[in-house]
Amino acid sequence: MLIRAPRDTLLTPLAAAAGIVEKRQTKPILGCFLLERNDDGLTVTATDLEAQIVVRQPLGELAGENGACAVPAKKLLDILKSLPDGAEVQLLAEAHTLKVTSGRSRFTLHTLPAQDFPRLTPPSEGDQLTLTQRTLRRLMALTAFAMAQQDVRYYLNGLFFHLHDQNLHVVATDGHRLAHVEEAMPEFRDEREAILPRKTVLELQRLLSDSDQPVAITIAERQVVFTTGAMQFTSKIIEGKFPDYRRVIPTSHPVRIVFDRVELLRALQRVAVLAEDKLRPIKFAFETGLVRISGHNVEREEAVEEIEIHYEGAPLEIGFNVSYLIDVLTALTNEVIHIQLKDSMAAALLTTPDDEHFHYVVMPMRL
Repeated sequence: MLIRAPRDTLLTPLAAAAGIVEKRQTKPILGCFLLERNDDGLTVTATDLEAQIVVRQPLGELAGENGACAVPAKKLLDILKSLPDGAEVQLLAEAHTLKVTSGRSRFTLHTLPAQDFPRLTPPSEGDQLTLTQRTLRRLMALTAFAMAQQDVRYYLNGLFFHLHDQNLHVVATDGHRLAHVEEAMPEFRDEREAILPRKTVLELQRLLSDSDQPVAITIAERQVVFTTGAMQFTSKIIEGKFPDYRRVIPTSHPVRIVFDRVELLRALQRVAVLAEDKLRPIKFAFETGLVRISGHNVEREEAVEEIEIHYEGAPLEIGFNVSYLIDVLTALTNEVIHIQLKDSMAAALLTTPDDEHFHYVVMPMRL
């Protein structure tokens, strides 16, 4: 295999595929890129056996010879990153090595046989839908922060896609909070469920742009495939039953308080500085025309913020994990948010007047 191309032409597909490569792997070949050169250009594949990314890069009239090899991903990527912008690079694979040459720089890497590289076979059938990159990125941004991390309830360690009633519902929960958003899919009449693994979601968030380029999504029995432009991302689905999110979202809370999102976010960030490290508890104390937000730690240090609000109910005190509120307020871009409350023991509901299809439920903490 011989490839001659500008540095950036090679870096583009390698950087896109790099996130899938495990830093610690049980099999050396899982730490490799599969490089394949054919008449259509260069194809880069990476996998961790749970997900796979394939990126195609046209090479046009650039000289070269067809072939394939598996090469250590981090080493090759670091070499190319270290070369000057605009540098011309030659990759020559022969006799179990890949020789990288650019100007007076020469590197020799060991390779593994291309035929030993494991592949995920994308499903040939499945339910198909199409979103723009911008829309899919927004749906993930509004929910992914609520995914669990390394929870024994493995079905919570991911993002739930639920096609129901001609809507795509995207949901995440860690058992203490739940984020839900929906997008109309009038052309899709079937019902389908899939839980995307956490790593898949984080990689897609990294790869997607704020563009109108379409993303074709195929949801099959055990896999989901995202195809956009020159990239195809295949992921296994988490098996298990996701909780019924519709039962969690409150339908009637008597108290609704309007906040300026940025003002509340800044106040919470300041109070969080002195909030106790582990559980991050803070207290909201509501009284006529005012909310007092306070937090303290084991050293008896305290932070207090006051915000003027429209509130005419009885005095109410309720506690929350401050990180759960900061996460959602950071993900949103709206100027105004609503917090709906029932009492100090009931879950709070956070919504926005600009998007009736977004819901964020957070459980209170005992004060």
